[in-house]
Amino acid sequence: MKQMDGTDVTACERCEELVESRSRIVNGTGPADADLLFVGEAPGAQEDKQGDPFVGRSGDVLDEALRAAGLDRGDVRITNCVRCRPPDNRDPRSEELDNCRPYLEREIDLVDPELIVTLGKVPAQHLLGRDVGVTGEAGDVFDPDVAGQRRQLLVCVHPAATLYDPGQKDTFVDAIVAAAEYTDEGSGQRRLGDF
Repeated sequence: MKQMDGTDVTACERCEELVESRSRIVNGTGPADADLLFVGEAPGAQEDKQGDPFVGRSGDVLDEALRAAGLDRGDVRITNCVRCRPPDNRDPRSEELDNCRPYLEREIDLVDPELIVTLGKVPAQHLLGRDVGVTGEAGDVFDPDVAGQRRQLLVCVHPAATLYDPGQKDTFVDAIVAAAEYTDEGSGQRRLGDF
């Protein structure tokens, strides 16, 4: 059975518990050739219900930060490491992340973004392959090997962190602004020298 159509996962039964808990597979949204690709950990209840990543309160926070950085949600691509909602919104388990990794890598390969922005600890650690102190490393750019190719990756706190700890808001917004400044819209020039 074919499990992907372009960047979309159309069928998957790899994680029995996630298959039982999901209403749908939540694929990425936004341009399939976006310069910026935002990666979260997994769909929550609202995402599972609506079928899009980062909706609800976290999505509102992300949208506001994008606007503050001069971007619109339609300018960027947003996806998750895991495309099915874990029960009770728990963090995805390592085997679930591993099961979904080929889908994420294919999406990254097809979109070919100038910059990947990880939203939260789980996607940062998953793609960097190491422990990450998200607050301390927010806004930092790394070049991990993702599916056999070096990619530019910027660490960012999760938008929900700003809801639970308002002191995280500046850290979050600054990282989103840094991501927006990294790409020069239209020319595709990298601006790593600005960091």
